Amino acid sequence: MNYLWAFMILIGVIFAAFNGNLPIVTDAALNSAKEAVTLCITMMGVMSFWVGLMKIAEKTGMIAGLTEKMKPVLRFFFPDIPAGHPANDYIATNMIANIFGLGWAATPAGLAAMESLEELEESRRQMGSSSKKGAVPRGTASTEMCTFLIINISSLQLIPVNVIAYRSQYGSVNPTEIVGPAIVATVISTLAASVFCKIIQKS
Repeated sequence: MNYLWAFMILIGVIFAAFNGNLPIVTDAALNSAKEAVTLCITMMGVMSFWVGLMKIAEKTGMIAGLTEKMKPVLRFFFPDIPAGHPANDYIATNMIANIFGLGWAATPAGLAAMESLEELEESRRQMGSSSKKGAVPRGTASTEMCTFLIINISSLQLIPVNVIAYRSQYGSVNPTEIVGPAIVATVISTLAASVFCKIIQKS
């Protein structure tokens, strides 16, 4: 990927030089850098606010309560994860953060969930089997890992915080107008992901 981007940048600079547009490329690079810094500052404020709310919800026990209520959902998507396994808590926290549009806040829980699922698969290897088809080879994603990744990407969202911040940054008259379409789109994507995951699990 690094080579691809370097190649594209180099070709763009060479093409601009041959066409006499190098000053335009320079101005565009400087303006883009300025916008990037401004956007980062905006996103930092928005994400700090929402991550702070998530921390408050965690300290007050709201996250734990929601995690408890999500047990039927987790059992539906991850029937082979043992009850009480730490992966369940990490997955639930990740899903809750994604539902509220806190993609960055969901990342640490997502990484912890993947590590926990890898530990679960390692224990299956040591026992010589998994719940259905035997433990997958080392370095291969398990069914639970693939399911979690797909559900995480489909990401049902009630409040698309990142998109609202982008729209606000670039002068949208009504930045929150995207909420309705985002809910519809993510509901459809999550339903499609759910059907796909269940088909894969049964295959």
